[in-house]
Amino acid sequence: MTDRLNNIFRELSNCKVFADIGCDHGYIAKEMVERKKCDLAIIADISAPCLKKAEELLSEHIKSGKVKSVVSDGFDKIKGCDLALIAGMGGEEIISILAKSAFLPDKLVLQPMKNTDKVRVEVVKIGYKIEKDFTFKSGGKFYDIIVLSLGEDHLTEREIMFGRTNIKELPVAFVEKMQLEKKKAENFLKMTMPDKKKLELSAYLEMVNDYV
Repeated sequence: MTDRLNNIFRELSNCKVFADIGCDHGYIAKEMVERKKCDLAIIADISAPCLKKAEELLSEHIKSGKVKSVVSDGFDKIKGCDLALIAGMGGEEIISILAKSAFLPDKLVLQPMKNTDKVRVEVVKIGYKIEKDFTFKSGGKFYDIIVLSLGEDHLTEREIMFGRTNIKELPVAFVEKMQLEKKKAENFLKMTMPDKKKLELSAYLEMVNDYV
């Protein structure tokens, strides 16, 4: 697996039934089964062609009954999993999947590619508690990962913007990202812009400075 997938895999707890929504090549489901972190892995994607590569990789496990392949739009055809992963999608796509789902697992791990702040707001709204929420770096890029369990939660403005674990523990990748954000904001402030925009950017820079 790639370093990015390994970072995601480390946040997946042991479970009975694991579901990978939008499973791509199926590498994480393979690791979950072979390392005995689940009794059954469900690989799901929106169409049969999308599932083909994962089915080829996991053909032996599908034959043995340890992996089940399902064509599903989000959780539409998924029932009974206690842990699900949605990774590698845009935040708004993840929000759409969760918002229309009649079923939600006890535990959920999300790795949005953008709009993580919007995802944080939505997951709390639908009844999840954030257990971990941090930034990691892989292949020169920064990624966010959110680990959730069913329960009540409330987020501060900064937790929505930056991630709860990031602002509490200051992981190396998060600090590096904030250093880049600081330089970017400082450069933008040198440009001509409306006063309102300048005030907003200055306020953002003030918050970023707390984490560098």
